[in-house]
Amino acid sequence: MDLSNLKPAQGSTKSRKRIGRGQGSGYGGTSTRGHKGAKSRSGYHRKVGFEGGQMPLYRLLPKFGFKNINRVEYIGVNLDTLQQLSEKLNTKDLALELLQNNKNERIKILGRGEVKSALNVTANAISKVAKEAIEAKGGVVTII
Repeated sequence: MDLSNLKPAQGSTKSRKRIGRGQGSGYGGTSTRGHKGAKSRSGYHRKVGFEGGQMPLYRLLPKFGFKNINRVEYIGVNLDTLQQLSEKLNTKDLALELLQNNKNERIKILGRGEVKSALNVTANAISKVAKEAIEAKGGVVTII
């Protein structure tokens, strides 16, 4: 046995269906597309969501809600997270750049947890509870 004797397993390969090659082939005439209609034409493409003329689902359901284009999105950072970050970096100054993943994010300090030492925090916004907690420990809050 050598490479010239190798063949695929019996029944594992099929010959391609050659349509549109005359009546004698058995696939001539309508070329397996049935008779007339849009689906038999070349270039036919059914629209996404088309349900055969029935009212499509996306038109049955009403529009809902709205998107406020002027909304300002904040990422919340809690006091316990600030304390952990301060201990990890061994610093008391937590600038905005340390808290952001990218420069366009806006950071708001929230009041969950507690601060154990005086921190100098810079953020875009801060909750009343968080501000009181930081200032009670002798820290400074700067809002940009």
